[in-house]
Amino acid sequence: MRTGWADTEQADLPADPVAPYTRARRERLHTLFAGHRLVVPAGGDVRRSNDTDFRFRPHSGYTWLTADQSSDGVLVIAPDGSATLFLRPRSDRKDDEFYRDRRYGELWNGRRLTLLESARRYGIPTRHIAELEHELRLAAPTLVLRDVDPRVDRLVPANDSGADAEFAAALDELRLVKDDWEIAQLEHAVAATTRGFEDVVRALPQARGTSERYLEGVFWLRARVEGNDVGYHSIVAAGAHAATLHWTSNDGPVRDGDLLLLDAGVETRTLYTADITRVLPISGRFTPLQRDLYELCRQANDVALACLRPGAPFRAFHRAAMAVLAQGLEDLGVLPCTAAEALEEESGVHRRWTLCGSGHMLGLDVHDCAAAPADRYLDGVLEPGHVLTVEPGLYFQPDDELIPAELRGMGFRIEEDILITEDGYRILSADLPRTAADVENWMHRVAS
Repeated sequence: MRTGWADTEQADLPADPVAPYTRARRERLHTLFAGHRLVVPAGGDVRRSNDTDFRFRPHSGYTWLTADQSSDGVLVIAPDGSATLFLRPRSDRKDDEFYRDRRYGELWNGRRLTLLESARRYGIPTRHIAELEHELRLAAPTLVLRDVDPRVDRLVPANDSGADAEFAAALDELRLVKDDWEIAQLEHAVAATTRGFEDVVRALPQARGTSERYLEGVFWLRARVEGNDVGYHSIVAAGAHAATLHWTSNDGPVRDGDLLLLDAGVETRTLYTADITRVLPISGRFTPLQRDLYELCRQANDVALACLRPGAPFRAFHRAAMAVLAQGLEDLGVLPCTAAEALEEESGVHRRWTLCGSGHMLGLDVHDCAAAPADRYLDGVLEPGHVLTVEPGLYFQPDDELIPAELRGMGFRIEEDILITEDGYRILSADLPRTAADVENWMHRVAS
């Protein structure tokens, strides 16, 4: 069993195209914390049930700094700025792991890169993960990205200074502005997602005889063929399910006369995700009321987009969208007061039907850079290279007795993926229709 194996070392493995970018990112991070040892783990497998794990996906901060996507890896940046990747490499045929280890054995789970292959691929010196404990015992002030790998957390006891939280926030802050390589990945994610939406439209006739899960599966097929996976659980919400913000059971009926709210994104093989929402009439045509409510939501989206430019407050587009939706709710006779009164901070009654914010940063995570300091994100200003979503919505719950019966059980959200440019913005998701008329024409064309 242990003899007769060919030498399959990939001596000519090319460098990953992102390696120059990851090197620059590590240098920027080191500059912020010079003199500290910085520890960023990938994380490990997460148990789904019994002896079955979820498919592994590394922590976004780790892959942003390394490009590596293997489990159990740990990036260590020394106080002088030199970096080392501690990895679990390919199984040695002379070791029982190759034959018997159900998690890491090559016969069980496939080939990992060797340490030398990883060094060539990612442009970072590598060492075996078994050497990490000794490395972390060497004297040096150390900052750890916590709550990613329990083993790493145990090796470096936390203190109460808040320094690790500051480190995590700084890492997310660095990821806010996307470089050219990242923008290209997001463009690819959006293009694949657009094709996934077209797949769903073509599958509507078959879904009418099954459920929302048919459409979920159709989109997931596109995500797996063109990318790594879906970037988050797809929201395939027909009928009243559209009023549930994060509906992911996706097991309801798909019926003519109802609307389908589809919120989905393809995650690329480099782990960048799109996040797009469209509302589709399942029959191919909006009713007059559906059209009016859709267009109200679209008008709010248009007004929000008009606020996007470098230097604009991040929250400005949400406030602008809420002003449009509050006025629309007043015109519908829904508000118990005027729109102006509803928008006052001490009231906010319009939120009963708008529910949440109107957008978020987008990148390696669907809600990207969530740990970034508020003054650089939510309370900050937009900068060229920011990629964000714009998605104001209206949600009428099926049991809401404060609204007319004909409004109940509908939800509307149009979500665009946006790149902030030097002089304004670019809609990355522009290949999908926005107006009600364009949605109908697009659906007819795609289904034909």
